Amino acid sequence: MLGIYKRGQGKYTRIATFIGVMLIGVIGAYALSEKLGAYVSTQVTVMRFGLPLLVLIGLGIFMFWMVNRPKSADFLIATEGEMKKVSWSSRKEISGSTKVVIITTFILASILFGVDMMFTWLFGKLGIMGGS
Repeated sequence: MLGIYKRGQGKYTRIATFIGVMLIGVIGAYALSEKLGAYVSTQVTVMRFGLPLLVLIGLGIFMFWMVNRPKSADFLIATEGEMKKVSWSSRKEISGSTKVVIITTFILASILFGVDMMFTWLFGKLGIMGGS
């Protein structure tokens, strides 16, 4: 039940999935501990810290089972295989594309600002809106 399905295949995707879900689980366990702290007296630390810890351990066991379940594991293995086929852009290409997006955004923002100012002026002159 808790064996590793197709050991060595999709290893990094499975580990990343497990770690990602566990990080979310840690945040949830912390929030649960804080909520329990408001309702439980400070002397009952077993309830405040024990229950979130049990939930986190249960989540860990469940996630280990999920990432090694044949259907889930095959999906994660296929995902890792597809990610290896991706043609990633170089740092230079990403930098150039980012500059184009930023410049285009500023140009469009300037055009929209100009159109907005024109309409504000026009509506002010027509008496529709208070303005100059």
